[in-house]
Amino acid sequence: MRLAFVIGLCVLLSGCFASASTPKPNASLGNDQVSTVTNISLPSSRLIPFAPTDEFLQCVPYARAVSGIAIYGDAWTWWGQAKNAYQRGKQPEVGAVLTLKKTSRLKYGHVAVVSAILDSRRIMVNHANWGSNSRTRGKVHYRQPVVDVSPNNDWSQVRMMNTIGTFGRVYPAHGFIYQPRETAEAN
Repeated sequence: MRLAFVIGLCVLLSGCFASASTPKPNASLGNDQVSTVTNISLPSSRLIPFAPTDEFLQCVPYARAVSGIAIYGDAWTWWGQAKNAYQRGKQPEVGAVLTLKKTSRLKYGHVAVVSAILDSRRIMVNHANWGSNSRTRGKVHYRQPVVDVSPNNDWSQVRMMNTIGTFGRVYPAHGFIYQPRETAEAN
């Protein structure tokens, strides 16, 4: 029984990395507008290991723990706090923190750590507390897709895959806060 489970899990995971059906940039993301990406090469992680926990996690302490970016306070304040302490920019890097702006739906903003870059408009992130119910809130979500839907390809507007496997609404983003060089090199 255990062997069958392991084989099934391996087949499932190999399918996840062999090909993926992902939306075209700036598309309405309907089922009839998908393209297939194959042979994605994923880089080694620059994230600091994070021990599994049953504790309710907010996005800020999780992002700080795995990125090495020592900023405190609500997620929407990270961009301003990083101005004189960390490099910031509009292009994703593995280990960088994507910062979303405060909105009526994101009262405290949101931060997520880039775990993989798929192409110039698609990344994967690890983040905590992204969901809409008790099953998904307060949990860490690994390798969730994010697509840049900004008109200028500057990551100022993004759509994040939600926990039910569809892309949600458009969220305004500040950009990326980059890891300190010593943290990136150590991982």
